[in-house]
Amino acid sequence: MFFKGIHTRIKIVFIIIVCLLFLIVAKVFYIQVIQYKKLNRLAASLWSRNLPIEANRGKIYDTNGVVLADNKTTTSLVLVPNQIKDKEDTARKISKILNVRYKDMLEHVNKKTSIERVHPEGRRLSYEIADQINNLKLDGVYLVKESQRYYPYDSMMSHTLGFVGIDNQGLSGLELMYDRYLTGEYGAIKYLSDAKGNKLELTENYEKPQDGINMTLTINYELQAVIERELNNAVHKYNPDQALAIAMNPKTGEILAISSRPNFSPSNYKNYTTEEINRNLPIWATYEPGSTFKIITLTTALEENLVDLNKDTFDDGGSVRVENARIKCWKAGGHGHQTFLQVVENSCNPGFVALGQRIQKDKLFEYIHKFGFGKKTGIDLNGESSGILFSLDQVGPVELATTSFGQGVSVTPIQQITAVSAAINGGYLNKPYIVKSLNEPETNTVVKQNKKQTVRKVISNSTSKQVRTTLESVVTNGTGRPAFIDGYRVGGKTGTAQKVKDGMYMVGNYIVSFIGFMPANDPEIIVYVAVDNAKGITQYGGTIAAPIVRNILKDSIDILNIKKPNGASEKNYNFNDKKYITVPNVVNKNLEDAMKELKDFKVEYTGTGKKVTYQSPSAKQRIYEGETIRLLLDD
Repeated sequence: MFFKGIHTRIKIVFIIIVCLLFLIVAKVFYIQVIQYKKLNRLAASLWSRNLPIEANRGKIYDTNGVVLADNKTTTSLVLVPNQIKDKEDTARKISKILNVRYKDMLEHVNKKTSIERVHPEGRRLSYEIADQINNLKLDGVYLVKESQRYYPYDSMMSHTLGFVGIDNQGLSGLELMYDRYLTGEYGAIKYLSDAKGNKLELTENYEKPQDGINMTLTINYELQAVIERELNNAVHKYNPDQALAIAMNPKTGEILAISSRPNFSPSNYKNYTTEEINRNLPIWATYEPGSTFKIITLTTALEENLVDLNKDTFDDGGSVRVENARIKCWKAGGHGHQTFLQVVENSCNPGFVALGQRIQKDKLFEYIHKFGFGKKTGIDLNGESSGILFSLDQVGPVELATTSFGQGVSVTPIQQITAVSAAINGGYLNKPYIVKSLNEPETNTVVKQNKKQTVRKVISNSTSKQVRTTLESVVTNGTGRPAFIDGYRVGGKTGTAQKVKDGMYMVGNYIVSFIGFMPANDPEIIVYVAVDNAKGITQYGGTIAAPIVRNILKDSIDILNIKKPNGASEKNYNFNDKKYITVPNVVNKNLEDAMKELKDFKVEYTGTGKKVTYQSPSAKQRIYEGETIRLLLDD
């Protein structure tokens, strides 16, 4: 019995020892396998240190590779408090260089943290400041690479490109909308330290930062520069409240250029108000479009076969009464008896009221919605507005009449140019876009690419052709004559809209606009310009906005390599228009005969002979009447 009891106790002790060994093994397994990552991370945090190195944001290019948003390398001040031996001396020296309070810097050097970033005083340091700090050779004081956003053309496209904050995060425009692509991944200088935080020798390791994704836009820099120049000129000449311009490829929806005034400097965004930096007028502003909206009424009437522009006529007495409202024509006394083609050329409001009445409200608003008004276009920019339309049950005879000529509805510039593009490109409503592609910075591999997106077919090809021909006639014969370019086919429409404030139309305060395109037979570019409350001039779209569009279209001929077409129409000149005349050939003619042929020009000549041996400009060129022709005579 005695030995039997001992045997039992040995078994119990053995079982206990086995259980304890099992628990120890299980605990070791749990620590080494289950909790390995956590414990390894905690251990590494005790001896491992990382000095962050900021990555470059992705660059932004125009369609031809011109850099619109770049990066500059700067430095940032980082402290490792445990490595700083003389904290008071270090704080005093650095505060003097950075021109900050000693007390504030002392707080930084005494922080109970492994790494302290001196913010904001130590961010984006100039080379001079960085050199002064580096020359001190202070323990625990480090200068690390930092990337600063740089805009080579300063305020160009400022609202569209947007800007970034001090931490290189996108805060507006494309910088904000595509921030997750443009932002890179931080790198680091890694090293090991002892228990006191002192750096261990030969443990430093460099981890390269990953730059952000590059972005290529549909923007053409040369055309953008033209638009910026023309808006600057308009501001200087007319001192408007606001001004804007958009250029688009009407066949694809690609934005070729876009800008507005007032603008701002993205590098100095803190000097501007929130309204100034956030309001991208071409996509945000909403206002009554005025007569440029008549293109939609015209297109609807043509598509529904409700008017023959050359045969149907209208008698304009200067005004028309609709219920209790009297709607006036801009011309006192009206235009009299005219075809509907002349109604369009003359931008006659009563004539368009008649067109609207033929169309009727259901059909007109059906097409207004088909052309994309009343909702966002979906352009890849933030801050787009949707505009305001009457609901159909609110549309009575007066609302139908005013809508027909662009009053009482509210649209955005991007809606306007997109809709008119559909009217002239064969009838296709395309989604506008400005980002062409996103590309990996090292291999240039396409990460994302945007292409033409057709929302719907709105009208037939034949109707679109009629619209183009009619709008070309507006430029050669009507209110759009200031946009005429000799030898080229230009189409377009003026707009003059009285502004509304607190539900009332303002006196003498208008938004004047012009939308023009070329070549009129096969458009490659469409431009919309609007000027808000121009000062010191009679406010008409034809006198203010049309010449601006003409200048932009004229420069686009070389920029986009637009060929001179055959069959360009001659302008129907008014008494105050400058007239183009073809220069005759007077070489080898007697001076007396040459002077007779050059009677429409100013003539200067050199030489003592009687025979012309050279002329400038040469024969068959077209120049303005009254310009100078220079002749060289034989001796």
